[in-house]
Amino acid sequence: MLYINRVSRHCFCRILPSTSRFETCYSNTSQTHFLNSSSQLQNFSQNLIFSGKTFCSESADKLNNSSCWNCNAVPKAAPFLFCDSCQSVQPLHLSVDYFQIYGLDKNYEIGDENLERKYKDWQKKLHPDLVHSKSQEREYAAEHSARVIEAYHTLTNPLSRAIYILKLEGIEVNEEETVSEPELLTEIMETREAVEDAADSKALNEILSPVQEKKIQWSKSFANAFRSRKFDESLTCIWRMTYYDRVNKEIMKKL
Repeated sequence: MLYINRVSRHCFCRILPSTSRFETCYSNTSQTHFLNSSSQLQNFSQNLIFSGKTFCSESADKLNNSSCWNCNAVPKAAPFLFCDSCQSVQPLHLSVDYFQIYGLDKNYEIGDENLERKYKDWQKKLHPDLVHSKSQEREYAAEHSARVIEAYHTLTNPLSRAIYILKLEGIEVNEEETVSEPELLTEIMETREAVEDAADSKALNEILSPVQEKKIQWSKSFANAFRSRKFDESLTCIWRMTYYDRVNKEIMKKL
């Protein structure tokens, strides 16, 4: 059974600390849907009234028409997090999504977009320690800085990015969902046993290599499914990525 929310036009997200998850809150109404089959999921996803692109990008466009709270300057570019005219940090608007923060199109495959450089550029402008004026602006800076960090970690991690981009489409991902595939489960169990029995880093690296290849394989499969808007297949890819990601983390802890 898959759990999906159809969201109203007025919605915002709250980041949950120390995770890549975030909670969707509604200022108006929401409808909860429980889908029992892939066909229901496909039909529902194709008929969403407000997709992630609509409720995020449309709201962001409206915000970009606003002016600076300090000098009333009109923003020259989106997203409007920082005023270039008076160097003031702007209030946080959660309708601006992670892709917009980094100037990216809402695509799973982001390529080599030099996110680290953009991340550092934002931190130079938004870090609260660099704000020496009003306490309210320091609060804006702290909120923006935390969100820029969260966006960076989400977008640079293929699994987190996959979960997030489905979130923007109104699809909640249950990361604890299990896959009923004996072959996959047996493979994961045997890999974990091999990790436990590994004598040294050389043995661990030999186990790590195929695990990372499987993560890349399912990341590519997710990209293809998402591009075709086959959200049921996208969810299956995420669950498989999750299995290999957990094993990857277990190996890295021992290295």
